[in-house]
Amino acid sequence: MGEAADISPREAEVLELVGDHLSNAEIGARLYISVRTVETHVSSLLRKLDVPDRRALARCATERARPDRQRPAPALPRRLTSFVGREGERATLTTMLKEHRQVTAVGPGGVGKTRLALAVAADAAEEFADGVWFVDLVPVSDPGMIATAVAEALGLGEQLGHDMAESVAAALADRHALLVLDNCEQVVDGAALFLERLLAACPRVAVLVTSRSRLMVPFERVYPVPPLSLSQPLSPSSSPSSADDGDKDSEGGDGGDTGEGSAAGGSDAVALFIDRATSVGRPLDPAQHDQVAEICARLDGMALAIELAAARYATLGLDGITAALAHPLRMLTGGSRAEDRHRSVRAALDWSHDLLDPADRALLRRVSVFVTPFTAPAAAEVTGLDAATVVDGLARLAEQSLLAVTFAPDGTRYRALETLRQYGSDRLTEAGELDDTQARHLHWCLARSAELAAPRADWRARFDQAADELRAALAWAESRTEQRADAHRLARAMAELAFTRHLIAESQQRYEQAAALASTPADAASMFRHAAAAAACRLHGDDMHRLNRAAADVARRAGDTAAAARDLAAAASNAYRFSSKFVTRLPPEEADALITAARELAGADPSARAAVALAEAGRALTHAIGATHPPGTGTGTGTGTGTSDAADASEEATHAASRPSRPGSPGRPGGPTVQEAIASAERAVELAHLEKDPLAESAALDTLAGALSWAGDAFAAAATARRRVELLSSAPDVPVGPAGTHELIEALGEATEAALGVGDLPGARRWARRLAEHPQLAEVGHRATGWLLVADTLAGDAEQALITGLRFRDAWQRAGSPARAVLGPPAAAMATIHGLRDDREARRDWSALLAQVDPSPWNTHGYGAVFDAIHMLHQGRPEAALERTAPEPGQVRQWTTWIWLHWYVALRAEASVLAGDPAASARLAQARTSVVGNPVATALVERAAALLDADTERLVATASAFDAAGCRYQSARTLTLAGGEHAARGARALTDLGLAPMTIR
Repeated sequence: MGEAADISPREAEVLELVGDHLSNAEIGARLYISVRTVETHVSSLLRKLDVPDRRALARCATERARPDRQRPAPALPRRLTSFVGREGERATLTTMLKEHRQVTAVGPGGVGKTRLALAVAADAAEEFADGVWFVDLVPVSDPGMIATAVAEALGLGEQLGHDMAESVAAALADRHALLVLDNCEQVVDGAALFLERLLAACPRVAVLVTSRSRLMVPFERVYPVPPLSLSQPLSPSSSPSSADDGDKDSEGGDGGDTGEGSAAGGSDAVALFIDRATSVGRPLDPAQHDQVAEICARLDGMALAIELAAARYATLGLDGITAALAHPLRMLTGGSRAEDRHRSVRAALDWSHDLLDPADRALLRRVSVFVTPFTAPAAAEVTGLDAATVVDGLARLAEQSLLAVTFAPDGTRYRALETLRQYGSDRLTEAGELDDTQARHLHWCLARSAELAAPRADWRARFDQAADELRAALAWAESRTEQRADAHRLARAMAELAFTRHLIAESQQRYEQAAALASTPADAASMFRHAAAAAACRLHGDDMHRLNRAAADVARRAGDTAAAARDLAAAASNAYRFSSKFVTRLPPEEADALITAARELAGADPSARAAVALAEAGRALTHAIGATHPPGTGTGTGTGTGTSDAADASEEATHAASRPSRPGSPGRPGGPTVQEAIASAERAVELAHLEKDPLAESAALDTLAGALSWAGDAFAAAATARRRVELLSSAPDVPVGPAGTHELIEALGEATEAALGVGDLPGARRWARRLAEHPQLAEVGHRATGWLLVADTLAGDAEQALITGLRFRDAWQRAGSPARAVLGPPAAAMATIHGLRDDREARRDWSALLAQVDPSPWNTHGYGAVFDAIHMLHQGRPEAALERTAPEPGQVRQWTTWIWLHWYVALRAEASVLAGDPAASARLAQARTSVVGNPVATALVERAAALLDADTERLVATASAFDAAGCRYQSARTLTLAGGEHAARGARALTDLGLAPMTIR
């Protein structure tokens, strides 16, 4: 940390947020800067602080903030009041957490579970090197949203191809961390399933749960939380005590006993009462401690009840409190002590409630519908009370400890503690006001969702603040017939908002929910289609297929045969285009049946006929190349999002290679040829264009690009891919939801790859940059940046590649280090960059990563051979490069088609020349014919020919060709190879690129 003084104010902000374990996307949202800017700051910090990775950077952030502490500061709620007593319980629970991975603190509402858990978490923080996080489950009523709540607390985003529980487990897989899951009682079953998956996948994670009931799982250790001690504890290890249960805004910490507590004979209950009563400005005389002890005994030592009683001390005094409590509590006889404790809290709440005036009572029960902190204007709208009355009433309720108050930049917010919220809800039902108040709350949520539809700089924070409230309103409304229309509106709004927030799994869920709530078949079918597109964005092909079929069923039942035909055709064509997204592949006969049914239903409808034509084109291409899904069909070309079919599944690649097919020849006896597949795809493009449907046209262009590639026309394929992006970027009627987003992301990836394949490095870098900066991929940097790393490496931009590589690797690790073949090319690119920099340790690390993500023939014979050859030639080892590219191009064509063929043959020719291979002339002639039109590959071949002929003038001339093609590395290499006065210029150019000198034999 020698250069720490050089850290800029903005870098300091970024460093602090890295220390809070936020992703680059989260940091960008918090600071209102782009992910790319965050990447640059993180790279700069790594260099200035001289640390190897982001995790080390997070430790630096902690050390800078707290030099005396070597562990991340626990991410616990901020403390507003002191924590009193509980020494024995704290010690016992802390010991249990050391011995067991999942401990559940159980007890009735008001006993003090939350505050005790927070204190224990703070005590145990030193034991957990990777942090402590608090997750409030009060707003969660859907068990399926538990993982989302945990992810939000951890600052995690959803990883494509995984559900949120898998994303959380992946992020915590190798971390030594503690999670505090508070108030699990309403989602016990969901919490048990989530924790079982989490703990199985994360061997160093421990969980502390608070709940009114145990989770009933075999790995659980239960600690019953007793009430506050009413007498002197015997020892720290044998005495129970506590603090209030509901204060979600206080952090656990060692507030310690007050002096009054010690004077009161060591009773934690008395100490808590005295602490809270003194805080209102009226200290108690030691002579009054016995009277306080009597009050606490009447309240059974229940922390919340004591807090409420103490809040009345300033106005009633001890005599008044004693008199008020005496009558109702005398009635609480019989039953178990646990039941009495429930009743004592209820009695204290009843007593506090009865002391309120009618307007404040109405306010207290009506604000119980809020599950998150709320403002005074929101309370006025939802309660239906006068705004001035609400403002005054909220202040009075806060003074009586019936509401907690927090102060934020956007204003004062109030929150009912969970036990009080449940009490208020009961009172609301008793008053017959539940439906009316919930309806106002629903309408308020609809208004908030409409406000969130408008973009603003702080949109993400505003959504996160409102999301649980919207979810709660929707959960209430969906089961009520009279609210069905509003529930449909809110479900659709939530689906759109969740997609914008990159919660794609929830978006799909909400679209399906909206479909179930729709009042017309047309609306239901539309929602199913959006849900299918969201599933495609998640890489869940099986869900996409199911939802396409569901849309078709609804449309067919409604008599809309054209719409049903489009949906069935989409189900078939998507199975061809996106086969690697499927867990269960669609059998060919089922795809045939879908196309037949779609054709019969389409009739003369032009849009339906266009959809059927697309499905038929996909089938023709699949049959023509003789594989389930070829390299080069749409996403089968391998997009920057990692959804490649052929390049993302090594087993499929091997399967494709085993088929007796080659570009331009029939793949199956009697089946269509690639040329026939091209004609079929062109027909689909034409029909979609006539219909002015940009998404359908884009899909058809996708299939056409794949067919052209397999026909051997890389330049036509690249032009088609560019046309596809331009169409989606310029057409005014391209939808911005899941379908449009998915199509554009896939198109950008295809255009990048196609441009790389024909040597258009500026174009490839342009498309790849757009892909890397796409907001939908902000949380999945390894998928967003993959092809940018490849393009930057081939161009020789080491500095940019190193910056982007940080985002790639960090996101890959946060995603659980997935092994997917599409991640192979960027890993190989980074290994090459480090090799060109002569950083052997880093190269070994990236080579190990490459071996982990892709051991397939794509690595062995395709891109891996290309990148290895570049590195070996830089090292002056042409014989090794020649051996690496020994197979004839025709032998490895199935692994080089689309991107790597021109690079392979050109580098192979150069290696032959530099190694003095007798076949060099023949290979040069063959390569020159193969790479015509590719500026980079052509320059590589011409440079090799000049080297063979010892023609320095021709050799130097190729440097200009490389510069014009945007390939600065090869330009610098050319000058170095030229020797003499040119070599010094080449060496300087390599240094400027951040690369090590070449080895020349």
